[in-house]
Amino acid sequence: MNTLDASIAYLKGVGPKKAELLNKELGIFTFSDLLQHYPHRYIDKTQFHKIRELHDQSGEVQLKGVLRRLTTIGEGRKKRLSGRLRDETGVLELVWFTGVHWLEKQLEVGKEYVIYGRINSFNGKLSMPHPEMEQVKPEQTTQKASTFAPVYPSTEKLNTKGLDAKGRRRIMKALFEKLKPQDLPENLPAYLIQKFRLLPRFDALKAIHFPKTQEELTAATNRLKFEELFFLQIRLLQIRRRRKDSIRGFHFGTVGDYFLQFYNEKLPFELTGAQKRVIKEIRRDLGSGVQMNRLLQGDVGSGKTIVGLMCMLIALDNGFQACLMAPTEILAQQHYQSIGKYVQGMGLQVGFLSGSVKGKKRKALLAALENGDIHILIGTHALIEEPVKFKNLGLSITDEQHRFGVAQRAKLWKKSSPYPPHILVMTATPIPRTLAMTLYGDLDVSVIDELPPGRKEIVTLHKTENHRLWLIGFIKKEIAKGRQVYVVYPLIEESETLDLKNLEEGYEALQREFPRPQYQMSIVHGRMKPANKDFEMQQFAEGKTQIMVATTVIEVGVNVPNASVMVIENTERFGLSQLHQLRGRVGRGAEQSYCILMSSFKLSKEGKERIATMVRTNNGFDIAEADLRLRGPGNIEGTQQSGIINFRLADLAKDGKILKTAREVAARILDDDPKLERPEHHPIQWYLEKHGKKLKGWSRIS
Repeated sequence: MNTLDASIAYLKGVGPKKAELLNKELGIFTFSDLLQHYPHRYIDKTQFHKIRELHDQSGEVQLKGVLRRLTTIGEGRKKRLSGRLRDETGVLELVWFTGVHWLEKQLEVGKEYVIYGRINSFNGKLSMPHPEMEQVKPEQTTQKASTFAPVYPSTEKLNTKGLDAKGRRRIMKALFEKLKPQDLPENLPAYLIQKFRLLPRFDALKAIHFPKTQEELTAATNRLKFEELFFLQIRLLQIRRRRKDSIRGFHFGTVGDYFLQFYNEKLPFELTGAQKRVIKEIRRDLGSGVQMNRLLQGDVGSGKTIVGLMCMLIALDNGFQACLMAPTEILAQQHYQSIGKYVQGMGLQVGFLSGSVKGKKRKALLAALENGDIHILIGTHALIEEPVKFKNLGLSITDEQHRFGVAQRAKLWKKSSPYPPHILVMTATPIPRTLAMTLYGDLDVSVIDELPPGRKEIVTLHKTENHRLWLIGFIKKEIAKGRQVYVVYPLIEESETLDLKNLEEGYEALQREFPRPQYQMSIVHGRMKPANKDFEMQQFAEGKTQIMVATTVIEVGVNVPNASVMVIENTERFGLSQLHQLRGRVGRGAEQSYCILMSSFKLSKEGKERIATMVRTNNGFDIAEADLRLRGPGNIEGTQQSGIINFRLADLAKDGKILKTAREVAARILDDDPKLERPEHHPIQWYLEKHGKKLKGWSRIS
């Protein structure tokens, strides 16, 4: 058996009980798991602070002193431990709220300790909660300590069972005493290591746990990040190639009457260059005989729906049906109405299906779909339910794909035979390049990167509470010109913790400023019944109300070209991509539109940066990049639920350069040696065979 596959129970200092705890708490079972559980920070052991130098901004510090007192305060759950550390310059209060019983036995008053932790300030008094404590042994004074001591992600249970920072360092040292370079064979070709001056694998793994210098730590981290991203890209590219080689698709060889009639007679405006380019790319896929799997990215208002419709008409020209699935009933209804309007008089049947279509109506629709009388079906995830059967589904389009789970989308694959339908995924949340390479690395990507002609750029302004009177005046002026206004709030009811004007309060305040009958208002929020919500939205869409007061339900799904002002209250409560989506609700007509971001005076650094980004740019891709930088990939809308971004070290917000290099290198290797048969590529093949199943995030379908 390979040394790395051995159970951690056999490691010196672990044993069965601690091994079970590491299994449960951190998912560490083998030597290999332990090795890849990297430190999340390091203590610089050469740096000691004096107590007198400390202040409330000191952050994390290392001190050396004598533990002078230890007192237990309170009882039961409120029990805490208080200690005092003294050095030659002063005294610092230490405090623990958990693990008190265990600590009372471990710590000795009168002994010298090296302690590490974050300085806290309460009522002007400094203290250190939950410091890491290590008793100074007499023999340690003569030995030179290693510069960096690793600190590992931990839990309270581990800390109380001797698997705290110090305990974990001890077992990591025991692991490296057991391991030899041959236990960690190289997984990258020698020419790559030489070209990019990468550390050998064994050295990199040792240095990331016990670096001697900052330079060594940086070199180790870069080597392991490259390796992580390289193997991800190799697998994604292999999947993509395999799909293109093996998954046959319906051959749409004809561009016929439906497409041409629509293009020549029905198209309401001239297509942009970007739309024409994307339709060509999709046409090429549909005619290739290979199943299409394409992501269509386009900013809010860039005209993705018309591209989707024209692709559906190609399916119809070849004797197939098409479907479009949207995440909400409102959005699905909007697609149904706009597509129905576009194809009027073309002899096409467009059907609508959602949870609210019931009884005889539903039965008739399903029968018409199965016998082929319905050409295009539009709806919500009701489309993927078991009773929904198509006669011959050839193209499936998913809109706002980040709202659907992978399993939901996969069900559409089973709706046709002998081949799966062609798949087009449309998203209006532009995805940063680094994220797209990882999330959709196995997909072909098309981008609509220009807005239709005649669209004016939306003017975005940031205002605070003292501009409230200006705002009221501005809205009145726009309404006097015949325009309409959105006012969006983040909350629907009072929350004690968030000092925000809630929706109802805001609605009442606006009613005082915009009294009836001169002004009419709609109100929409998530707690309303769908029928009431639709009625209010309809009133606004038809111009019967001038102001729509809403929560973020209107983020997708309302298209009112006459609306020219979007006011977002408490802007600091929204994420960047959400702000961008909301802004995209205006600017749909020929008039100049405005987005006004209202916020409090007090803003966090991140809040300021978010608002500055919105004011600076209308470009969704720039905004997505900024969002990735600010919030990290795990939070970007659309990636959270897909179970990806599970990297041990790589960070897509910071490691775009490494990712780009890894992708280029992987593509070049697979172009030259698709099966990795050359001797120099055997390390890659060996590693993929051994670890392929464990590597995360590779089985996505689009």
